[in-house]
Amino acid sequence: MKKLLIAAIATTFATGAFAQDAEQCKVVIEGNDAMQYNIDNFTINKEACPEFTVELDHVGNLPKNAMGHNVVISATGDFQAIANDGISAGIDNDYLKPDDERVIAHTDVVGGGEKTEVSFSTADLEAGGDYTFFCSFPGHSSIMKGSITVE
Repeated sequence: MKKLLIAAIATTFATGAFAQDAEQCKVVIEGNDAMQYNIDNFTINKEACPEFTVELDHVGNLPKNAMGHNVVISATGDFQAIANDGISAGIDNDYLKPDDERVIAHTDVVGGGEKTEVSFSTADLEAGGDYTFFCSFPGHSSIMKGSITVE
């Protein structure tokens, strides 16, 4: 029995099953100097991913004070108000009102050539719920946004 368990674990590592699960629970989003994300939607499978990670890679060259980007996740109905409220919060607060309970998760604002990520619990997300990801840098949320499907 012990040999079978060891063989099963070895097979799992050899086939990359652990890596596949990790990839399923993470999305990598690129932002650029043309004020664009490279994707406009992604899916979170709550059953497979009790925790989910969003990585943001700013593939541009401009500094964060000129063309910074982040990724903010919220209910779709809240996203525009969060973006509006965040303008006055300033870059030191990642253009988000401090302790805004409407924000499910967010990355830091980064400039060209930088990366950041955030991991968060999926426990409070509703399957079939209406969620949006967006950049809260002033003026970006109208273009830099997308939908999140929760299964």
